[in-house]
Amino acid sequence: MNKLIVTAAICGAEVTKEQNPAVPYTVEEMVREAKSAFDAGAAVIHVHVRTDDGTPTQDRERFRVVLDAIKTACPGVILIPSTGGAVGMTPEERLQPTELFPEMATLDCGTCNFSDDIFVNDMPTMRAFGKRMLENNIKPEYECFEIGHLDTILTMAKKGLVPGEPMQFNFVLGVPGCAPATVGNLDYLVRQIPAGSTWTATGIGRHAFTLAAAAIAMGGNVRVGFEDNLNIARGVPAKSNGELVEKIVRIAKELGRGIANPDEAREILSLKK
Repeated sequence: MNKLIVTAAICGAEVTKEQNPAVPYTVEEMVREAKSAFDAGAAVIHVHVRTDDGTPTQDRERFRVVLDAIKTACPGVILIPSTGGAVGMTPEERLQPTELFPEMATLDCGTCNFSDDIFVNDMPTMRAFGKRMLENNIKPEYECFEIGHLDTILTMAKKGLVPGEPMQFNFVLGVPGCAPATVGNLDYLVRQIPAGSTWTATGIGRHAFTLAAAAIAMGGNVRVGFEDNLNIARGVPAKSNGELVEKIVRIAKELGRGIANPDEAREILSLKK
């Protein structure tokens, strides 16, 4: 069994300081949270960016500043900028971070209900995102919120519309309106992916650590962070992203999984050096 790759999703686009004062908005706060997660054992940082007042943005230059600052503070870390952005953004807005040629970026695999909103990822949008990642030599992390999302992206990969094998999937379970965060759903999804693929599990809210424990035992990887869950325990706000990563590392050690450093994570993910 490979070592565990821990991803920290440090801020997302929706959570606010009103919900947890440690949620980062400014460049300095983003670096603080990324470093806390990196120092705790995260090899990967998943990055959304905000303006200083907390408004979500996909502005290329904001991404450039944040990514460069995190790279300086966390040598060797793998950065996965979001192309999901926030609900209501246009595909052109969302694609801006791909203009910076990151080694990886997210690619959302279908439209879905997202609490009271609709997160639109229609086929033309997905084809455009796949084309950009092929052109810019970016490895996608395929974000699947529903079981049908996986079938859609596998079909696109067979047609050469998105980068193919070896593929990296992130199964995001427990979003209100999407597939529930059950071990059964996770097991089904994992059994459908091509041989040689890698995968990560993300449990939303109260499901964060129970789904993580299942993923660790199954040989997968784990994402945690303020984007997905603001609490270290029920009703107890986490002090930092690092505290959330520390809990995952403790669970992994109890279950006999070592923690991958960035170089080991790059090898597991088949990233070009």
